[in-house]
Amino acid sequence: MKRFLYFFTLATFFCGCGTPPATNSGDTALPDSTMTVTHAKGFRVDYFDGYKRVILNNSWHEGETLATYYLVKNSTTQTPDATLTIQIPLRSIAVTSCTHFEFLRLIDALNTITGVCNPELIYNDTLRQACENGQIVSLGNAFNTNTERLLHLNPDALMLAHYNQQDENGKRLQSAGIPLIYNNEWTEPSLLARAEWIKLVATFYDKEQVACNLFSNTEQRYNEIKSIAKKAQYHPTVLAGGNFKGTWYVPGGQSYMGQLFADSGADYFYKNDSTTGSLPLNFETVLHHFAKADVWLNAPVASLQELYNMDERHHLFKSAQQQRVYGFFARTKAGGANDFWESAVAHPDIVLKDVVWALHPELLSDDYQPKYLIKLK
Repeated sequence: MKRFLYFFTLATFFCGCGTPPATNSGDTALPDSTMTVTHAKGFRVDYFDGYKRVILNNSWHEGETLATYYLVKNSTTQTPDATLTIQIPLRSIAVTSCTHFEFLRLIDALNTITGVCNPELIYNDTLRQACENGQIVSLGNAFNTNTERLLHLNPDALMLAHYNQQDENGKRLQSAGIPLIYNNEWTEPSLLARAEWIKLVATFYDKEQVACNLFSNTEQRYNEIKSIAKKAQYHPTVLAGGNFKGTWYVPGGQSYMGQLFADSGADYFYKNDSTTGSLPLNFETVLHHFAKADVWLNAPVASLQELYNMDERHHLFKSAQQQRVYGFFARTKAGGANDFWESAVAHPDIVLKDVVWALHPELLSDDYQPKYLIKLK
């Protein structure tokens, strides 16, 4: 149940969104060049003589800016706003969300992490060991970061996410004088768009080319698997989520999970829905639309017994009766750590292949072993 509560909290935050305070430097200078970003909509990187300008878009109000940063290698470089200037490459960083670790690992910057929130939720062995040894400091809860510890740690920057609440935590941290880097990859409505935020992270380490090459390879593999899924002769109907305290959150048609279903060759009832988040439904509505669904994907717990303990009516679904229920619990550790919530954001190609394995095993080699997905027993 603890795992489900963690899942439910994440799902709640990843579904809706509030209005964060916008910041705008008023800088309208034309750049010498701009980073190529093909899927993500949440950020822009412009290049000028001597500095970079990073603009984070307000994902909830088109045309508004959430934050602007000027990145310089030389501390004496003049920028349009010194208060928004950060010297790079970062030498140390505190991170509040486990979803940012893999981006840092892939660009060989994991060793710059000096502080984390919720260390019990970390899956990466290197980071867990560093936390246990005291090399990485625990900053408490991600939604109530320990300001005193953060000030004592004094990292070059704090990377955090903006969720669907008034960002009182962010306001407190901002007053501490440590630059806040908002990494809002979770607001993007597709797996590829989320993965492309590695380019944003790499910009603060002056490693954009490394990130661009990594993402290009990931995108190519994703599209290859998507093409394989198109060869399927049959498109299984799918159900997702689970009933919790009277509400069942199912993916909107344009959500990242809804698009994952489409790319994997699934037939999803809400495929034509325009919602980019989740749809809160009652049990009766879900049963009406999904009682005969072939496959249950993204189940919120790791075993059939846990699923039935949540709500015995889960037995009513064909997918449960035929034991075709799958969840992202292949890589978990005591305390609630789940690598799906940690590294999968950077590997959409693997996530897609796992789902294709569940829906169309005949399209993959017999020896394929999914990395994140398991069949519930």
